Amino acid sequence: MALADLIPDGGAAVDVGASSRKQALQAMSETAAQATGLNPRVIFEAVLQRERLGSTGVGQGVAIPHARLTGIDKVTGFFMRLRAPVDFESIDGQPADLIFLLLAPEDAGAEHLKALARVSRLLRREDVRQRLRAAPDADAVYAVLTGEPTSDAA
Repeated sequence: MALADLIPDGGAAVDVGASSRKQALQAMSETAAQATGLNPRVIFEAVLQRERLGSTGVGQGVAIPHARLTGIDKVTGFFMRLRAPVDFESIDGQPADLIFLLLAPEDAGAEHLKALARVSRLLRREDVRQRLRAAPDADAVYAVLTGEPTSDAA
């Protein structure tokens, strides 16, 4: 499963301002709602409920919040780079600035887990995290996430 199949148009954002994990999740929920047509409050509540089970901060400045929802027909992902890192209660104690939200249908068992593993493997790579932090805009971030070549030609 390629990340290009997960991330819809407008599914990547950079330099988003949030001063807490809750604000970051709210911003992600708003972005996801625009792309999916779901109510942002429903998305936020589902993601927050999952966070209560245990933080999705995986370390190295990365968090991968995720939730299963009714009303969504396929696994969908959204990426946000925060202007300043926020506490995500990550396993390494470091705040997170690279957030990847995964939403899946209620009945998406293996598909959801495969997407989660794919995102996790990619964001574990130091070179990818560096490129995501250095990317000048959302299009460049999308290219890093999906493996598309970027053009420096003028």
